[in-house]
Amino acid sequence: MSTTLPSFPYAQQAQIIRSNQRDLFHVSSLREQTENVVRAWLGSRWLSRWDKEIDLLVKVAYYGLTVGRATQTLGEEYTAIWQQSSRTELWPSGRIRAALILLPTVPGYLAEKFAPSLSQGSVSHRVLRTLPTVLEVLAELNLAIFYLRGTYYTLVKRLLGIRYISSMPDNPNSRPPSYSLLGVLLLFRLTYRFISYVRMLRTSDRTNAARKEVTDDTQETFVDDRPISIMLSQTHPEEKPAIPAEEDELTILDVAQIPEELRASRSCTLCLEERTASCATECGHMFCWDCIYGWGREKAECPLCRQSLSLAKLLPVYNL
Repeated sequence: MSTTLPSFPYAQQAQIIRSNQRDLFHVSSLREQTENVVRAWLGSRWLSRWDKEIDLLVKVAYYGLTVGRATQTLGEEYTAIWQQSSRTELWPSGRIRAALILLPTVPGYLAEKFAPSLSQGSVSHRVLRTLPTVLEVLAELNLAIFYLRGTYYTLVKRLLGIRYISSMPDNPNSRPPSYSLLGVLLLFRLTYRFISYVRMLRTSDRTNAARKEVTDDTQETFVDDRPISIMLSQTHPEEKPAIPAEEDELTILDVAQIPEELRASRSCTLCLEERTASCATECGHMFCWDCIYGWGREKAECPLCRQSLSLAKLLPVYNL
């Protein structure tokens, strides 16, 4: 009596897409809950400063506890699909699973984290600045191929040779949906994006050549009698040391003469300290200038009421 191992069909495109959407939903929900906990414990300013690290930690935790432990993600479990190595036709090895977790998350984080700290014009700075754009284009190209062929949904899975099998048998009486049209539209979009990029490079080269003929490279530019080079080299607002309210030069109040019970109402909800360089948002909430500026660079919404936030419309307040 001979026994054979059961064979499973390859997962359909719809199953893979629904699985990915489900995983994105759970990762987003987990991050939101994590941010709520961190905001309650450490404050919104700390959350804004370490936003990228929290995003990385949430993704690594979610996929580490699923893919890292050789189990299905919640999305894969929902659609009844399993990962399989196209080379060995088995479950991915430990090294492959580690790569599946780290490759989609760590390179993008490193590029966003360390690119601003590198010297302008250096090779490392240019590489890290262009890395997110290159990865985005490659991901869109891979997605277009997936819509046409239906094999590898992400670029990392294509590089590692990871595809999906389904525990649900094929139904010979039904025809799976086709996403070929989406693939063709994505290819048209990438083509248009490439043509626009080439035109932008040509325009930039002509503009730079014209500027070199008119201006002197050694000439300094000033804004309100302040050199541009000094303004660009200023310390990041979130890295400035906190100053006492009594030493705040951007308020006309004598803070030392204000009663303690009234000074308690002048606290900033981002740094949880007494406001300095007070400013108001369009929705009427007040914060320290450095706090709300650092927050607005990461999220264009008020940290209290979630209304839209424009840094250009912040209103300095000198008498509150």
